[in-house]
Amino acid sequence: MSRAEVTPGNGTTAEAGMTSGTGMTPETGVTGGSHTGKGKGKAGGAPRTPSLLWSLGLFRSELSVTFRRWRTLALLAVLAAVPILVGIAVKIETSDGGSVGAGGPDGEGPAFIAQVTNNGLFLVFTALAATLPFFLPMAVGVVAGDAIAGEASAGTLRYLLVAPAGRTRLLLAKYATTLAFCVVATLVVAVSALAVGALLFPLGEVTTISGTRISFTDGLLRALLIALVVAASLIGVAALGLFVSTLTSSGIAAMATTVGLLITVQIVDQIPQLHAVHPYLFPHYWLSFADLVRDPVYWDDLVKNLGLQALYAGVFGSAAWARFGAKDIAS
Repeated sequence: MSRAEVTPGNGTTAEAGMTSGTGMTPETGVTGGSHTGKGKGKAGGAPRTPSLLWSLGLFRSELSVTFRRWRTLALLAVLAAVPILVGIAVKIETSDGGSVGAGGPDGEGPAFIAQVTNNGLFLVFTALAATLPFFLPMAVGVVAGDAIAGEASAGTLRYLLVAPAGRTRLLLAKYATTLAFCVVATLVVAVSALAVGALLFPLGEVTTISGTRISFTDGLLRALLIALVVAASLIGVAALGLFVSTLTSSGIAAMATTVGLLITVQIVDQIPQLHAVHPYLFPHYWLSFADLVRDPVYWDDLVKNLGLQALYAGVFGSAAWARFGAKDIAS
């Protein structure tokens, strides 16, 4: 789906952007002319400053374009299928009255999988643990990597900047859209896992890792909190992908580079000889969300994880802003 097909009525389409003439717009640095008539300000014909409503319209347009793409829908479908496959596998494994050992039938596999047969709610925790190391960050990397580079390769980036968006506003709208995808993708996994868990396994009181029992409602609230923590764990990947997206005009190259960096960092995090750098790698504390299933909750690694993600978001977000602000937009 091209951007020109989505017309939210807020001036973010290519047609709206072409209302400018020729010349150099000081705010955007692309070929576009000064505004005339209503486009002039009261003092010396200065360009209009986009209102907050216009900025929200830009964000709404980005959300619409992103979530109406077939690629995005395919990614969400794959994420929703993972809990289904895990639930069916566990059901088949235990259909003869056997049990799944800790971490799986061979002692390996996602965390919490041994508890799924006793309580379907644990399928939510298992599915998030299974998708967080690769599937969720890969999906976020694809969306973030395509944010700027995809517009450039499609030839729509300069028109977005000719409209009164400004590079900073456009970059913030792209990042906010990617963060929204992080939340939606995580909730898709959680809701799919909850539905499958309810269909295939019993539901009831939850036995925490600490051995205490909490009500199903409390367990459900913790599952929601875990989903939000997992979504927040992806903001570093989102910022990294956005930065990579500003370095190239090829959406495919940006997506491949982001996913490649993700895999490389994950490999480094598994090498014991490099343990000194592990606490500084963005995936190192990803699975700390398991501490939310303890009673009482252990907050140390959770706080470290969120702080590390905020650090990565600040560093790579600033780098993306600096790069995009100085980038020569030719398409």
